[in-house]
Amino acid sequence: MRIVVAHNRYREAQPSGENTIVDSEMAQLTAAGVEVLPFIRSSDEIPSMSKAAKALLPISPIWAPRAQQDLSRLLTEHRPDVLHLHNPYPLISPWVVRTAHRHGVPVVQTVHNYRQVCSSGIYFRDGVICQDCKGRALGVPAIKHRCYRDSAAQSALMATTLAVHRGTWRSVDRYVALTSAIADHLRDYGIPDERIVVKPNSVPDPGRPTPLGDGFLYMARLSPEKGVDLLLDAWRRHPVGTLGTLRIAGDGELRPLVESAAAERPDVVYLGQLDRAGVRAAVEASAVVIAASMWHDVLPTVIIEALASGRPVLGTALGGIPYLVGADAPHEPAGTGPAAAASAVASPVASEVASPVAPRVAGGGSPMPTGTGLGDAGWVVAPEPAALAAALPIARAGAPALAGAARARYERTFHPDVVTKQLIDIYAGLARTPTRA
Repeated sequence: MRIVVAHNRYREAQPSGENTIVDSEMAQLTAAGVEVLPFIRSSDEIPSMSKAAKALLPISPIWAPRAQQDLSRLLTEHRPDVLHLHNPYPLISPWVVRTAHRHGVPVVQTVHNYRQVCSSGIYFRDGVICQDCKGRALGVPAIKHRCYRDSAAQSALMATTLAVHRGTWRSVDRYVALTSAIADHLRDYGIPDERIVVKPNSVPDPGRPTPLGDGFLYMARLSPEKGVDLLLDAWRRHPVGTLGTLRIAGDGELRPLVESAAAERPDVVYLGQLDRAGVRAAVEASAVVIAASMWHDVLPTVIIEALASGRPVLGTALGGIPYLVGADAPHEPAGTGPAAAASAVASPVASEVASPVAPRVAGGGSPMPTGTGLGDAGWVVAPEPAALAAALPIARAGAPALAGAARARYERTFHPDVVTKQLIDIYAGLARTPTRA
């Protein structure tokens, strides 16, 4: 089987989980015997481009002529079975879907964000979930609020791109939805069920989990949508030392807030930006990993890393987080409904999700408080300081009971062997299906 993987890499100066996942997925496919033909562009190429190439940049999200020419040559020469698209912006363009179809090559796209509808891709603006562009022919609110790169001009270009390529996206042969929430988003966008497959990302197996450490680990970009300020607000509602140590890793605009908290309380430790060895050590030193996202976070890789190491997760009930911890009851699709509903715990049913290991009570035997949902491998709460504060002691006490289930969920759902087989099956199904012209 021969697969073209198309991806516009994000700038290396801006750590990208998507870049890491694409690299890992290509390596896993190659190891499984698939011939992978990378069609990769990088935003780091832009500063060194010729003046003529830079002059075409404003239209490249809509139509990138050089990329289409290069891809056409690749498809003609190698005659692949499938093209698998990840991020097309800004140097590849969604037009590659049309180019592939012109050559009779079916297209798979992995959906890593909400950019079919939202110019910023994250349904989040000015500290709150935002759905203002949903259902509009043109995302005028994105232009008004400068949602893309804080530029009205670039926001206008992205909003126009999304409008122009609405038909392009609806012609994709198979969508890989990383979670059930993304599948809901695609259905709401008008993609039929038969063209959506839920297949998460994976991370390499770190091996047999070490014994649980103590306290909590938060590891993410230090920015408003990732919720580090929410976490610190919740943490301060407990006396110093009563919950063990809160370790915070990452960097970003809210770094001063974290440094101030670490100076203020001895039970808060700021680890800075970690390399792979540092990540492993931080996970092993902790008992619970926290994902405090304030947006519909699609699939935080840190959660899969936690499960792989046998660490349960305490997260907000937004986006893909309930799916990751096995607490995704029927819920409102990401990006739909009023903000209050979209920010609430997925459903009252979530708190009754049965776990094969842990009883539906807090670690000390008391009933689970209202607003805390128990899943197979962790807990989900509303993205509010009081709810998160109430869940922290529950997670600390309940971590030993869920550690084995966390690792089991990784092995069953997120292990590279499982996920790679799913992806190859998707390719094989399309390779046997006539492609739409």
